[in-house]
Amino acid sequence: MTESQTKSPLDPMAPGVTPLDREWLRSAVRATLDEDLGGFPGRDVTSFATISPSEQVTAHLMARQDGVVAGLAALPEALTQVAERFGMGEVAVSFDVQDGARVTAGQRLAVLTAPVQALLIAERSLLNLASRASGVATATRGFADILLETGTGAMVLDTRKTTPMLRELDKYAVRAGGGTNKRMGLYDVAMVKDNHVVAAGSVSAAVAAVRAMFPDVLIQVEADTFDQAIEAVNAGARFLLLDNMSNEEMARVVAALRPREPEIGKVELEATGTVTLERAAGIAATGVDYMSVGALTHSAPILDLALDLVSR
Repeated sequence: MTESQTKSPLDPMAPGVTPLDREWLRSAVRATLDEDLGGFPGRDVTSFATISPSEQVTAHLMARQDGVVAGLAALPEALTQVAERFGMGEVAVSFDVQDGARVTAGQRLAVLTAPVQALLIAERSLLNLASRASGVATATRGFADILLETGTGAMVLDTRKTTPMLRELDKYAVRAGGGTNKRMGLYDVAMVKDNHVVAAGSVSAAVAAVRAMFPDVLIQVEADTFDQAIEAVNAGARFLLLDNMSNEEMARVVAALRPREPEIGKVELEATGTVTLERAAGIAATGVDYMSVGALTHSAPILDLALDLVSR
């Protein structure tokens, strides 16, 4: 078997952000290929029957829409894994852009050279991953641009409303699009929401219970009203989710808490619930630090990307 190689002078990862975990990417691509090929090594009955395994091809990854790209590392990973599964020849990928770049419809993003069979087998898997990530990055960039224009310093956050088993990719795409990750899961940050308050008896009791069992974990508390926000801070919380509040009520919370910070420390405030592009600038003007948008990952449409064969 000839070991496949990828040549990528330009690192596809977004510069200046925490990179996508490479081991996760390998595992995700492997599972994606298994799904498409019917297991390991699997088979592509159409390509195996109609195309010579020795035939080489060059293809271009093209943007069919304006947007922001992410997940480009899926290209060499998928091609390499396919070539290694079936003992094919070398594959090479070179990039014209990096994750996080703004692209326009008709723009070339990468050049891929590989056996035709390898390219056709990997095509849908790599496009699914890169198109998905690019859609999330594009949606995130829309919010990030608006917040940058406000000059308030407010940042857009993601949520746990991600595609099952693709959270690592979704969260990376948010970073590539100019957003900030909140918590990765249930394990790294305590988030006291309304049901926890009911179960514990009060905001204060819930905060105390978390602090007693997990003293080193950051505690975030969801507040639906001004009074709940003040109670949470008095109980020791220093990160509040202002849930479905009007801009006026959020501004009131900000005005009440900022003067106390020299004494109690920084209180981070996040607007959550019904946060839209249309509301983003107004929410930032209230003085909150963050706004979380579940739609970044649960509703973002893909960015249409395509592989076009240019020579055989």
